[in-house]
Amino acid sequence: MFRILFYTPEIPGNTGNAIRLAAITGAELHLVEPLGFSFEDAKLRRAGLDYHDLAVVHVHKNLEDAWQALQPENVYAFTSDGERSYTDISYAPGDVLMFGPESVGLPEAVKQDPHVTARVRLPMLPSLRSLNLANSASIAVYEAWRQHGFAGARI
Repeated sequence: MFRILFYTPEIPGNTGNAIRLAAITGAELHLVEPLGFSFEDAKLRRAGLDYHDLAVVHVHKNLEDAWQALQPENVYAFTSDGERSYTDISYAPGDVLMFGPESVGLPEAVKQDPHVTARVRLPMLPSLRSLNLANSASIAVYEAWRQHGFAGARI
């Protein structure tokens, strides 16, 4: 299945929602430290409901540790300055869908990392800055999953 990577997420509710997303879709969630919260945070627990034990979640000390663990073939960095639309990508199982921290997005050095296959954008009105992190991840995961006929899902 697909792998979601949150690079230094800051808001517990977004990561809680991503835990729920991972459980429901069969995706893996990878988090790169530092995290802006503790796994004991009530907002994280509340947003993830009772899906925490059903999701595959990995926490990595840094991005290099994440790359070591993931051994990715394709990494799609979702960013407001992406060159390609998320619908123009042919996703493959095992692909990494990477998102940056809520307040600033992915740093330029991360967007230029040699592991990154493409910088990808979600359409937005030009006068607005960004879409919520958990919502962005949901859009991307569901598009990737849709391209594979929602494999394993009850439709």
